[in-house]
Amino acid sequence: YLVELINKGAQAKLASEREWHLLLHYRKNLFGGYTSEQDDPGFFMSPDGKTDPQAELDATLRQFFSEELVGRSRQPAQCAFIARYHWLRERLQFDDSRLPKLACERFDRWFNEFEAQSITLIFPSAFLNNPASMFGHTFLRIDQKGQTEQTRILAQTINFAAYVPPDAGIAYPIRGIFGGYSGYFSTYPYYMKVQEYRDFENRDIWEYRLNFSVYQITRLLMHAWELGNASFDYFFFKENCSYHLLALLDYADPTLHLTDEFVLWTVPADTVRLIASKPGLVTGIAYRPSRSNVIRRKRESLPAAERELAHRIAQNLGELTSPAFVRLDLTKQAFLLDLASDYLRYRVETTDFPPPEWKERNRAVLTARSHLRIPSEEFKVVPFAKQPELGHKTSRASVGAGWRNNDTFEEATVRAGYHDLLDPEVGYTPDAQIELASLTLRHYNRADQTRIERATLANVLSLTPIDSVFRAPSWKINVGMDTIRFGSCQLCSNGFM
Repeated sequence: YLVELINKGAQAKLASEREWHLLLHYRKNLFGGYTSEQDDPGFFMSPDGKTDPQAELDATLRQFFSEELVGRSRQPAQCAFIARYHWLRERLQFDDSRLPKLACERFDRWFNEFEAQSITLIFPSAFLNNPASMFGHTFLRIDQKGQTEQTRILAQTINFAAYVPPDAGIAYPIRGIFGGYSGYFSTYPYYMKVQEYRDFENRDIWEYRLNFSVYQITRLLMHAWELGNASFDYFFFKENCSYHLLALLDYADPTLHLTDEFVLWTVPADTVRLIASKPGLVTGIAYRPSRSNVIRRKRESLPAAERELAHRIAQNLGELTSPAFVRLDLTKQAFLLDLASDYLRYRVETTDFPPPEWKERNRAVLTARSHLRIPSEEFKVVPFAKQPELGHKTSRASVGAGWRNNDTFEEATVRAGYHDLLDPEVGYTPDAQIELASLTLRHYNRADQTRIERATLANVLSLTPIDSVFRAPSWKINVGMDTIRFGSCQLCSNGFM
């Protein structure tokens, strides 16, 4: 029966079908063949599977007749690569009585725990203090049956990220750019990711509910399960968190062709913009503000005196008996205590070694809050940055003309990414810029010279307003070269860092 299936698959040219290529992550190479982007040898059933789709299909069928444990998960192939099994079973119409019948208890238990009803794309905004997160991040949340917007924080997620050793040091960005780390798929409870991104790193989180059918969700989870056996060389600018997530969505719905849109680099914000542009794919958008933005918006809603009173309460519990606090109505007292607690939690979560008295003070504030015995009023936080899919595209080409030092010029500029302070701010972190791989050529007419006016490798700027609560430093990193006029030299190249 194995020979019959192999011949049937060859006649149907299944190895040339796009869905088989999606399952094995094959991409066309420069020589007209195919190479898989997956880099763990255990993911392939054939020694030639990385570059030979037909050999891999034949070897996979052969392995379905065996109970040998394969892959990093050490299971029979029917269970370790269950998406392949079901796809080939459907395409070749397996006679189940002629194959070994294997129980995939580990997969069944994992799959049933999800109780999946829908899929949500999650986008934490850019985090400038980490090179891997400067452009944002994306992962998936598996929403369960019966969950509400309040309980979705208990859902599971599917995430792809590089494994970076704790002692990576200054080699981290360099190795990340050139594929020096391996990336893996993993699952974590959503509340852990919210704590990491919203609370610890103070990043806004945007949630995009995707319009996937039950069949498509099942396909996605099956392929996610077998990707537990996979690893990918991780490249910050191309094969990153968002790129391989798109590949997973492509298998769930092969009509999307998401990864085909990203050839040279993959920016998470661009992937969100692409998904949002697909008609009918996004059915709802939700916003989870960072803790710092919650504090900022609450402070903005208060008069100056009450704003400072909440800050003083967080610093000195004696303010709870002050006339300024006691004379307020209970609703206002509750609001100020909530704000003081928000501030203390923010300080604890963003400080490496917070003093124990901060946590003790927060407990005292929460105790005082509970004595009021009234619920907190709902407070709607308006985002400082609008939805990321509304932002401009990250790559840019421009032309210009001008006059300088008694000479006219024309110039052309190309920029790989991402955003600078002169760009429209909609959809991007306010008061921040990340400019990468930008080149400006300028022709001076009177001097009749064409020169590289500016070449920027990286120009990162973070401007942080300072007030009585937030005192983070502003900073800038700029590496590149430009043309300067100095003394007798009118058009001199000058590197800077």
